[in-house]
Formats: sequence, structure tokens, C-alpha cells
Amino acid sequence: MDYEKELKKAKTFVDIFEIVKGIVREHLGIEQAGLLVGVTDLGGSSQAFVGAFYSLDANTIIINKRPLARILQTSPSLYNYYIFHVMMHEYVHSIGSYDEWRTRQLVYEISEHYFGRHHTITQLASDIGRFMPNLTFSIPSYQPPQDASIEFVKGIDRKNTNYIN
Repeated sequence: MDYEKELKKAKTFVDIFEIVKGIVREHLGIEQAGLLVGVTDLGGSSQAFVGAFYSLDANTIIINKRPLARILQTSPSLYNYYIFHVMMHEYVHSIGSYDEWRTRQLVYEISEHYFGRHHTITQLASDIGRFMPNLTFSIPSYQPPQDASIEFVKGIDRKNTNYIN
């Protein structure tokens, strides 16, 4: 499958997540069912932000929408690649890789294997700090979340849904 082509034509979180799951399943032979994905404002500053996190207790990936808004503002071509990267990182956590360093290594290895060493996705996995001007705001102090309500993405686990909503 041409994952680059699929990623470029992806329009939704669901589309991107399907690519993430397919690549991880193909590369590691493992998948995680029953996940939820939500988007919320987790805050941020010019120096740091939380891109996303995986909650083991809730089997949920939460993505920070603040960097997403910043990417759309400063570098829209990075948008799908960034979403892919954070989703894959958190998805790898969800399949049992809880050590942060090992998860980063796996995400880099998978990214390099499927997209090549010089692709933006692999560069994000290698050194996300390179992209910080496009991900953070120029405000020096921490900006707390404006609204911490979580918007859950519908249809994220299409394969494992056996009912009609």
C-alpha cells in the first residue's frame, strides 16, 4: 500500500488512525481494539506542550488541539504528518509499550521503514524539537487550557464496531 498517498488524501482523524493501525499491525503484528480518541485543549507555551497522551485506564488517546491549531496557522502541510506521528506514538503505547524511550525508538523505526529517513514523519519521530516554531506559540509563559472538554472522534474503531449508531 502507498501510505504516503493515503496520508496525503486523508481528511479526518479516522482516516489517519486507520493508516496508523494498518502500519503498526503490518510491522509489529499487534493491534489494539476498542480505543477511543478525543481532542481537547491541553494548553501550551513557547517552550513546551503535551501533544497527546494515552490513558491505560480509559483505553483512550487524547490529542492536544492547541498544536493542531498552530500547525494549521503556520504550516498546514505538516498537519496530517503531525497527527499521524502523535497518533502512532500513543497507539504504540496502547499495544503495551509503556516505556517512553522504547516507544520513541519504535515509532522512529516504523516511520523510517515505511516513509524513509528523510520524510517529515520520520523527522518528527527523530527530533520533534526541530518543528517547535510551528507547534508552539510565541507567548513565553504557560497558557492553560481555555476549555478542557473532550471532543471524542466518532467512528475511530470502525473495524471493531458491530452495531449501528
